[in-house]
Amino acid sequence: MLKTGKLLRLRRLSLAGDDRHLLVPLDHSVSDGPIVPADKWDDLLRALVAGGADGIIVHKGRASAFPPDILKSCALVVHLSASTARSADVHAKVLVADVEEALRLGADAVSVHVNIGSDTEAQQLADLGAVARSCDAWGMPLIAMVYPRGPRIEDPRDPALLAHLANVAADLGADMVKTSVALPIDRMAEVVANSPIPVLAAGGPPDGSDLVEYGAAVMATGCRGLAIGRRIFSAPSPAALVSRLSAVVHGGGSGSGITDDMSMPKYSTIVAGVA
Repeated sequence: MLKTGKLLRLRRLSLAGDDRHLLVPLDHSVSDGPIVPADKWDDLLRALVAGGADGIIVHKGRASAFPPDILKSCALVVHLSASTARSADVHAKVLVADVEEALRLGADAVSVHVNIGSDTEAQQLADLGAVARSCDAWGMPLIAMVYPRGPRIEDPRDPALLAHLANVAADLGADMVKTSVALPIDRMAEVVANSPIPVLAAGGPPDGSDLVEYGAAVMATGCRGLAIGRRIFSAPSPAALVSRLSAVVHGGGSGSGITDDMSMPKYSTIVAGVA
Protein backbone atom coordinates (compact mmCIF):
# COMPACT_ATOMS: atom_id res chain seq x y z
CA MET A 1 0.00 0.00 0.00
CA LEU A 2 2.77 2.43 0.91
CA LYS A 3 4.59 1.73 -2.34
CA THR A 4 1.36 2.46 -4.20
CA GLY A 5 1.05 5.69 -2.22
CA LYS A 6 4.49 6.83 -3.35
CA LEU A 7 3.69 5.99 -6.96
CA LEU A 8 0.44 7.99 -6.77
CA ARG A 9 2.23 10.97 -5.28
CA LEU A 10 4.98 10.81 -7.89
CA ARG A 11 2.28 10.81 -10.57
CA ARG A 12 0.84 14.03 -9.13
CA LEU A 13 4.23 15.70 -9.56
CA SER A 14 3.78 15.58 -13.35
CA LEU A 15 0.55 17.16 -14.60
CA ALA A 16 1.01 15.79 -18.10
CA GLY A 17 1.73 12.28 -16.86
CA ASP A 18 5.02 12.22 -18.80
CA ASP A 19 7.31 12.02 -15.75
CA ARG A 20 8.61 15.51 -16.47
CA HIS A 21 8.41 18.28 -13.94
CA LEU A 22 8.33 22.07 -13.70
CA LEU A 23 8.72 22.94 -10.03
CA VAL A 24 8.75 26.45 -8.56
CA PRO A 25 10.66 26.77 -5.26
CA LEU A 26 9.30 29.49 -3.00
CA ASP A 27 11.39 28.70 0.07
CA HIS A 28 13.48 31.86 -0.39
CA SER A 29 11.40 33.65 2.25
CA VAL A 30 13.32 31.75 4.93
CA SER A 31 16.77 32.09 3.40
CA ASP A 32 16.54 35.65 2.09
CA GLY A 33 13.32 37.33 3.23
CA PRO A 34 9.93 38.16 1.67
CA ILE A 35 9.55 37.37 -2.03
CA VAL A 36 6.23 39.21 -2.43
CA PRO A 37 4.13 41.32 -0.03
CA ALA A 38 2.08 39.18 2.36
CA ASP A 39 -1.21 40.09 0.68
CA LYS A 40 0.13 38.99 -2.73
CA TRP A 41 1.03 35.38 -1.85
CA ASP A 42 -2.28 33.88 -2.92
CA ASP A 43 -2.15 35.84 -6.17
CA LEU A 44 1.34 34.49 -6.87
CA LEU A 45 0.25 30.93 -6.17
CA ARG A 46 -2.78 31.24 -8.42
CA ALA A 47 -0.58 32.65 -11.20
CA LEU A 48 1.82 29.72 -10.94
CA VAL A 49 -1.03 27.21 -11.04
CA ALA A 50 -2.71 29.01 -13.94
CA GLY A 51 0.56 28.96 -15.88
CA GLY A 52 0.85 25.19 -15.52
CA ALA A 53 3.45 24.62 -12.81
CA ASP A 54 3.59 20.95 -11.83
CA GLY A 55 4.45 21.74 -8.23
CA ILE A 56 5.50 24.42 -5.78
CA ILE A 57 8.05 24.04 -2.99
CA VAL A 58 7.38 25.84 0.31
CA HIS A 59 8.06 25.52 4.02
CA LYS A 60 5.48 23.99 6.36
CA GLY A 61 4.12 27.22 7.81
CA ARG A 62 3.43 28.68 4.42
CA ALA A 63 1.77 25.44 3.27
CA SER A 64 -0.57 25.47 6.27
CA ALA A 65 -1.89 28.92 5.30
CA PHE A 66 -2.94 28.14 1.71
CA PRO A 67 -6.63 28.35 0.82
CA PRO A 68 -7.48 24.73 -0.04
CA ASP A 69 -8.66 25.47 -3.58
CA ILE A 70 -5.40 26.95 -4.82
CA LEU A 71 -3.46 23.73 -5.37
CA LYS A 72 -6.24 21.61 -6.84
CA SER A 73 -4.21 21.19 -10.05
CA CYS A 74 -0.68 21.62 -8.69
CA ALA A 75 1.43 19.42 -6.42
CA LEU A 76 2.68 20.53 -3.01
CA VAL A 77 6.29 19.87 -1.98
CA VAL A 78 7.16 20.71 1.63
CA HIS A 79 10.78 21.71 2.12
CA LEU A 80 12.30 20.29 5.31
CA SER A 81 15.63 22.16 5.40
CA ALA A 82 16.52 25.74 6.27
CA SER A 83 19.23 28.31 6.82
CA THR A 84 19.34 32.09 6.45
CA ALA A 85 21.65 34.47 4.62
CA ARG A 86 22.59 35.93 8.01
CA SER A 87 23.94 32.70 9.45
CA ALA A 88 27.58 32.34 10.46
CA ASP A 89 27.64 29.54 7.88
CA VAL A 90 25.10 30.03 5.10
CA HIS A 91 25.86 26.55 3.76
CA ALA A 92 24.85 24.80 7.00
CA LYS A 93 21.35 23.43 6.40
CA VAL A 94 19.32 22.03 9.30
CA LEU A 95 16.05 20.09 9.41
CA VAL A 96 13.10 22.22 10.52
CA ALA A 97 10.23 19.84 9.68
CA ASP A 98 9.59 16.13 9.20
CA VAL A 99 7.73 13.80 6.88
CA GLU A 100 4.78 13.32 9.22
CA GLU A 101 4.15 17.08 9.31
CA ALA A 102 4.27 17.18 5.52
CA LEU A 103 1.74 14.34 5.32
CA ARG A 104 -0.65 16.20 7.60
CA LEU A 105 -0.38 19.21 5.30
CA GLY A 106 -1.33 17.10 2.27
CA ALA A 107 2.12 17.16 0.66
CA ASP A 108 2.80 15.16 -2.49
CA ALA A 109 6.56 15.14 -1.79
CA VAL A 110 9.21 16.53 0.52
CA SER A 111 12.60 18.03 -0.24
CA VAL A 112 15.88 18.16 1.67
CA HIS A 113 18.86 20.42 0.92
CA VAL A 114 22.46 19.15 1.17
CA ASN A 115 25.57 21.21 0.43
CA ILE A 116 28.44 18.92 -0.53
CA GLY A 117 31.79 20.48 0.31
CA SER A 118 30.45 22.49 3.24
CA ASP A 119 31.78 22.31 6.79
CA THR A 120 28.57 20.59 7.94
CA GLU A 121 28.31 18.11 5.06
CA ALA A 122 28.40 15.08 7.40
CA GLN A 123 25.34 16.17 9.38
CA GLN A 124 23.44 17.11 6.24
CA LEU A 125 24.10 13.66 4.76
CA ALA A 126 22.89 12.05 7.98
CA ASP A 127 19.74 14.16 7.83
CA LEU A 128 19.10 13.15 4.22
CA GLY A 129 19.45 9.48 5.15
CA ALA A 130 17.07 9.84 8.08
CA VAL A 131 14.45 11.61 5.98
CA ALA A 132 14.79 8.94 3.29
CA ARG A 133 13.99 6.24 5.86
CA SER A 134 10.90 8.12 6.95
CA CYS A 135 9.83 8.68 3.34
CA ASP A 136 10.17 4.97 2.67
CA ALA A 137 8.03 4.17 5.70
CA TRP A 138 5.27 6.58 4.70
CA GLY A 139 5.33 6.26 0.91
CA MET A 140 6.45 9.85 0.43
CA PRO A 141 8.56 10.91 -2.58
CA LEU A 142 11.85 12.60 -1.69
CA ILE A 143 13.55 15.29 -3.75
CA ALA A 144 17.18 15.81 -2.72
CA MET A 145 18.50 19.28 -3.48
CA VAL A 146 22.22 18.56 -3.60
CA TYR A 147 24.63 21.35 -4.48
CA PRO A 148 28.42 21.77 -4.63
CA ARG A 149 28.86 24.62 -2.15
CA GLY A 150 31.46 25.43 0.44
CA PRO A 151 35.20 25.89 0.91
CA ARG A 152 36.12 22.54 -0.67
CA ILE A 153 34.54 23.18 -4.06
CA GLU A 154 36.79 24.45 -6.85
CA ASP A 155 34.44 24.24 -9.86
CA PRO A 156 30.72 24.01 -8.99
CA ARG A 157 29.84 23.46 -12.66
CA ASP A 158 32.11 20.45 -13.16
CA PRO A 159 30.04 17.62 -14.71
CA ALA A 160 32.00 14.90 -12.90
CA LEU A 161 31.32 16.59 -9.58
CA LEU A 162 27.63 17.04 -10.37
CA ALA A 163 27.36 13.37 -11.39
CA HIS A 164 28.87 12.48 -8.01
CA LEU A 165 26.22 14.60 -6.27
CA ALA A 166 23.43 12.90 -8.21
CA ASN A 167 24.72 9.53 -7.07
CA VAL A 168 24.90 10.70 -3.46
CA ALA A 169 21.21 11.57 -3.67
CA ALA A 170 20.32 8.23 -5.28
CA ASP A 171 22.41 6.13 -2.92
CA LEU A 172 20.91 7.76 0.16
CA GLY A 173 17.34 7.11 -1.00
CA ALA A 174 16.09 10.11 -2.96
CA ASP A 175 13.61 9.68 -5.81
CA MET A 176 14.83 12.76 -7.70
CA VAL A 177 17.82 15.05 -7.46
CA LYS A 178 17.78 18.82 -8.01
CA THR A 179 21.22 20.19 -8.69
CA SER A 180 23.23 22.81 -10.54
CA VAL A 181 23.70 22.76 -14.31
CA ALA A 182 27.07 21.88 -15.81
CA LEU A 183 28.88 24.30 -18.07
CA PRO A 184 28.93 24.25 -20.98
CA ILE A 185 25.32 23.06 -20.87
CA ASP A 186 25.73 20.18 -23.31
CA ARG A 187 27.92 18.44 -20.71
CA MET A 188 24.86 18.16 -18.48
CA ALA A 189 24.13 15.07 -20.59
CA GLU A 190 27.04 13.39 -18.77
CA VAL A 191 25.42 14.10 -15.41
CA VAL A 192 22.10 12.66 -16.59
CA ALA A 193 23.76 9.56 -18.09
CA ASN A 194 25.46 8.80 -14.78
CA SER A 195 22.47 9.44 -12.52
CA PRO A 196 20.31 6.49 -11.39
CA ILE A 197 17.42 8.86 -10.66
CA PRO A 198 15.76 11.74 -12.57
CA VAL A 199 17.73 14.99 -12.61
CA LEU A 200 15.99 18.34 -12.15
CA ALA A 201 18.00 21.39 -13.22
CA ALA A 202 18.12 24.12 -10.60
CA GLY A 203 17.81 27.82 -11.30
CA GLY A 204 18.26 29.93 -14.38
CA PRO A 205 21.20 30.87 -16.61
CA PRO A 206 24.21 32.14 -14.65
CA ASP A 207 24.75 34.97 -17.14
CA GLY A 208 21.17 36.24 -16.81
CA SER A 209 20.25 35.52 -20.43
CA ASP A 210 16.97 34.19 -21.83
CA LEU A 211 15.36 31.77 -19.40
CA VAL A 212 13.14 29.92 -21.87
CA GLU A 213 15.96 29.28 -24.32
CA TYR A 214 18.10 28.12 -21.42
CA GLY A 215 15.36 25.76 -20.27
CA ALA A 216 15.10 24.24 -23.73
CA ALA A 217 18.85 23.67 -23.82
CA VAL A 218 18.81 22.01 -20.41
CA MET A 219 15.90 19.73 -21.25
CA ALA A 220 17.64 18.71 -24.47
CA THR A 221 20.46 17.17 -22.41
CA GLY A 222 18.04 14.65 -20.89
CA CYS A 223 17.10 16.39 -17.64
CA ARG A 224 13.63 15.42 -16.47
CA GLY A 225 12.61 18.85 -15.36
CA LEU A 226 13.34 22.39 -14.24
CA ALA A 227 13.17 23.86 -10.74
CA ILE A 228 13.22 27.64 -11.05
CA GLY A 229 12.18 30.08 -8.35
CA ARG A 230 13.53 33.62 -8.33
CA ARG A 231 13.45 34.21 -12.08
CA ILE A 232 9.78 33.16 -12.08
CA PHE A 233 8.37 34.87 -9.00
CA SER A 234 10.16 38.14 -9.80
CA ALA A 235 8.96 38.16 -13.43
CA PRO A 236 6.43 40.80 -14.56
CA SER A 237 4.01 37.98 -15.44
CA PRO A 238 4.81 34.74 -13.60
CA ALA A 239 1.84 32.95 -15.22
CA ALA A 240 3.02 33.74 -18.75
CA LEU A 241 6.59 32.71 -17.99
CA VAL A 242 5.50 29.47 -16.35
CA SER A 243 3.33 28.71 -19.37
CA ARG A 244 6.30 29.06 -21.72
CA LEU A 245 8.53 26.97 -19.49
CA SER A 246 5.84 24.32 -19.17
CA ALA A 247 5.79 24.04 -22.96
CA VAL A 248 9.54 23.48 -22.86
CA VAL A 249 9.33 20.82 -20.16
CA HIS A 250 6.30 18.91 -21.39
CA GLY A 251 6.13 19.76 -25.08
CA GLY A 252 9.75 19.22 -26.04
CA GLY A 253 9.94 22.71 -27.55
CA SER A 254 11.50 25.97 -26.47
CA GLY A 255 8.30 27.91 -25.82
CA SER A 256 9.41 30.46 -28.41
CA GLY A 257 9.57 28.55 -31.68
CA ILE A 258 13.14 27.29 -31.22
CA THR A 259 13.65 23.55 -31.47
CA ASP A 260 15.83 21.61 -29.05
CA ASP A 261 18.25 20.77 -31.86
CA MET A 262 18.77 24.45 -32.52
CA SER A 263 18.78 25.74 -28.97
CA MET A 264 21.22 23.46 -27.19
CA PRO A 265 24.36 24.09 -29.26
CA LYS A 266 23.53 27.77 -29.51
CA TYR A 267 23.13 28.20 -25.78
CA SER A 268 26.07 26.00 -24.80
CA THR A 269 28.24 28.30 -26.91
CA ILE A 270 26.90 31.38 -25.16
CA VAL A 271 27.56 30.19 -21.61
CA ALA A 272 30.78 28.26 -22.12
CA GLY A 273 33.28 29.56 -19.64
CA VAL A 274 30.78 31.34 -17.41
CA ALA A 275 31.76 30.72 -13.77
